[in-house]
Amino acid sequence: MNKMKWTKVISAAAVVSMLTAACGTASDSNNAAGGTKDPVTLKLYTFGNEVSYNWTGTIPAFEQANPGIKVEVVVLSEKGDTQESLKKLDLAAASGDVMDVLMFSDPASYAQRVSLGMAEPLDSYIAKDGFKVTEEYKVDTTLNGKVYALPGKFNPWYVLLNKNKLDEAGLAVPKDWTWDEFMTYAKKLTKGEGPSKVYGTYFHGPQSGGWMEFMKLAMANQPDNTEFLKEDGTSNLSNPLFKKTLEMRVKMEKEDKSATPYTDIISQKLAYRAQLFNQNTAMLLIGSWMNTEIGGTDQFPLNFNVAVAPYPKNSASDPAGLTPVTTDYVSVAASSKHKEEAYKFVRWFTTEGQIVQGKNIPSWSKVKAEDMTKIIDTILSKTKNPEKVDKASLNSVLALSKASKIIPPAAYQSEVFKVVNEEYELLILGKQDVDTTIKKMNERTQKIIDTNKK
Repeated sequence: MNKMKWTKVISAAAVVSMLTAACGTASDSNNAAGGTKDPVTLKLYTFGNEVSYNWTGTIPAFEQANPGIKVEVVVLSEKGDTQESLKKLDLAAASGDVMDVLMFSDPASYAQRVSLGMAEPLDSYIAKDGFKVTEEYKVDTTLNGKVYALPGKFNPWYVLLNKNKLDEAGLAVPKDWTWDEFMTYAKKLTKGEGPSKVYGTYFHGPQSGGWMEFMKLAMANQPDNTEFLKEDGTSNLSNPLFKKTLEMRVKMEKEDKSATPYTDIISQKLAYRAQLFNQNTAMLLIGSWMNTEIGGTDQFPLNFNVAVAPYPKNSASDPAGLTPVTTDYVSVAASSKHKEEAYKFVRWFTTEGQIVQGKNIPSWSKVKAEDMTKIIDTILSKTKNPEKVDKASLNSVLALSKASKIIPPAAYQSEVFKVVNEEYELLILGKQDVDTTIKKMNERTQKIIDTNKK
């Protein structure tokens, strides 16, 4: 990463983190070997608010199971705004505030703070506990050969289906399928013309350099190389699977006319929830944060039956279940004076704690089937019409899903996103073909890479 691109605040946070990690305090003597340990209070910095994370129910369960350790939760954004939380976290680090446990909401935030020295390597603790992250969890949090966080919740992407429309078309709920089959379904599910037309599917991105998952459709179900940049920082835009994604998007919109037009999405500022619940689309590729809404809400009532299909594969022989995944990256602060206790909390929170919390599907692969069913039942019970959700298909997809390897984001990642977005718009608006689009993307991306190497 190009550290010159980081803000002064983050740079200050790095300095403070390293200094506080290196310096001891008088309180260290209270916990010196051979002495009586005082009760330890851990400070947990998180973007997760009470509504989404049930801290009042989760923290007491940990404290009861671990006498002598208290946890003080510092909620950085009451509305759960991750960007606001990061700014406050960086300021707290720069101010030398006491920190023990840190939570990050995405790979970029996690990787950047690791590079700044804010997170402690956990490999020695993991070795002592005798497990492998890739076996114990569904998300591999390894960065540059080391583990700096354990994953909390598990939000894989999946395909939400209007089952009524599938039944009308005589289509079964897919349990394992390819992109070719997805495209066939979309074509068969497209009905009508004009304003009342129902499209087979709706892709919510890209938009202004965001929602770039929709530019990586055929790459995202691979074990590695799922990003626009490779792990070594070189361009991945010549990947045949990236070209396949572009070709699929063009074919579905221009030839099959089975995907909502990009011009409509941008000009009408369409929202994916409205497209699904208003039955303007029969299939929606989206993240499983929608678990809390698929049974219907006050804003978006559910007037049809919903089923769930896994993220499509490129070929039938590909491994099943690989999909984009969002998670919580839960780290021990490098500046913590209570790293053993902090790790104990991180390990508990990302395992038993996820079940106690009862708000999300855990990344912990050892969750029993009955516990998973209870968690899903609890989540759906808070929706308006949980009986309209095909729980069997939802359970099956969530149990099967797993994440590909994290590729540490470059500091200039947003610049690459902008390039991909802009050139895609020229493609989908008919101003250039796929090969020209990829050529221009590569040329512009290489200039960004070269500039940031200087």
